[in-house]
Amino acid sequence: MTRQATVERITRETKVTLALNLDGTGHYEINTSIGFLDHMLELFSKHGLFDLKVDAVGDTQVDFHHLTDDLGICLGQAIKQAVGEKKGLVRYGTSFVPMDEALVSVHLDLSGRPYLDYQLELEGKIGEFDAELLRSFFYEVAVHAGLSLHLRQHAGVNQHHLAEAAFKAFGRALDAATRLDERLNDIPSTKGVL
Repeated sequence: MTRQATVERITRETKVTLALNLDGTGHYEINTSIGFLDHMLELFSKHGLFDLKVDAVGDTQVDFHHLTDDLGICLGQAIKQAVGEKKGLVRYGTSFVPMDEALVSVHLDLSGRPYLDYQLELEGKIGEFDAELLRSFFYEVAVHAGLSLHLRQHAGVNQHHLAEAAFKAFGRALDAATRLDERLNDIPSTKGVL
């Protein structure tokens, strides 16, 4: 079973090509033209053990909003495609990740019902990146992947550390949720559908 997806999104504001392999080794080739997002997606890939390739450009001379949103849309679509019918999936994933003084947890369910509960206190700038855009990124991922996604800040003040812990925890939680359990041969729901 191939658990891979390639998504392309072209608008008047952005052009994004994203390839995801859920059964990878953490190999990544990422160029979003936004250094901070490159770094965050590298962390997601490495700690989730996903192979991820991203080529993206956008109207970053305006700001980073359009490209950040479209990257979230494409990642969400790729996750949804790669999990396919969801037969045999563990379905749920949780991860707590410390990064120095920061502690962030991510809890998710591949339920097919999009929901985002975002409790990270990220504001202002991280380098040149508007930290508030991370909420929008995770919202788009949740909507387009069909995830119930909860991000919690338990401790921390450094904006970069909090963001880094969030992306690492997201990768690890998604890895846990997308694992296949050989004891399961159907959809992981008493309803029979997700």
